[in-house]
Amino acid sequence: MANWLQPLTIGSVTLTNNIILAPMAGVTDLPFRLLCSEQGAGLTCMEMVSAKAIWYGNKNTESLLEIHPDEGPTSLQLFGSDPKIVSEMAKRIEERPFQVLDINMGCPVPKVVNNGEGSALMRESKLAGEIIAATVKAIRKPVTVKIRKGFDEAHVNAVEMARIAEEAGAAAVAVHGRTREQYYAGEADWDIIRQVVEAVSIPVIGNGDVTDGEGARRMLEQTGCAAVMIGRAARGNPWLFRQVAAYLQDGTNLPGPDSEERKAMILRHAQLQLATKGEYTGVREMRKHVSWYTAGMPNSARLRQSVNLAESFAQLEELVESM
Repeated sequence: MANWLQPLTIGSVTLTNNIILAPMAGVTDLPFRLLCSEQGAGLTCMEMVSAKAIWYGNKNTESLLEIHPDEGPTSLQLFGSDPKIVSEMAKRIEERPFQVLDINMGCPVPKVVNNGEGSALMRESKLAGEIIAATVKAIRKPVTVKIRKGFDEAHVNAVEMARIAEEAGAAAVAVHGRTREQYYAGEADWDIIRQVVEAVSIPVIGNGDVTDGEGARRMLEQTGCAAVMIGRAARGNPWLFRQVAAYLQDGTNLPGPDSEERKAMILRHAQLQLATKGEYTGVREMRKHVSWYTAGMPNSARLRQSVNLAESFAQLEELVESM
């Protein structure tokens, strides 16, 4: 079997491999990124940050911008619809220790879209180009763009958007093979990713429906994309990056974690949450992660109910150890 695990160069940055953790609001915070990086993700993407929130000095935004010194290469993602604000905020934060700056043009959430941000920019290709060009000009770090197939099936324009991004100076483009209208439902259209690959010369990162090594290889093979981006399949499963890397390299199917390894990972994740967010917030944020880590396991529903009542690390630890 061919080796599909390859280094990936994005502008001035070269990643050790082409498996990327997708940005996910409420998921890809510092603790989770660190775990995925340790398990072999070539690049981890931060939760999206509002350029306007940085502009106005929003106090909750500072924690979203935190990066761990031991993290591997990290992509910081901004969203906004004003070229001046996005580019100036990119410049303001450029000295932070991230390697790549991404501009979100794919978020489907109504409050973002109704503000003219995220995937709303799929309908404003001229403005999208201005935002990318202004940001590329403002900073030295490589700028990438995350887009979708289109806003809806009547307006499939990922190829046009990718060309605009390339012309504006973007170093790579990530394409989610669903429209904004689809959200995360239905199947991702990998053919649109292939069309984008054929239309531009910058690296194209494929996103949508990759859940294992075999799926990652199929996406790389079918679309010709340079890298795969994994989102929802990684929730509660940082080991996925290790497994995908092994499969892409030589077809090895690594086993999933045993129960002891799973317990250890949950507790390590919880300790990192507490170290970065304090016990009150850390324990509460672990509730959703525990439900992802334990999905499909025997008695997991009962465990989740108990974990949702846990208020201290000691209580959480006791419940996890009893798994």
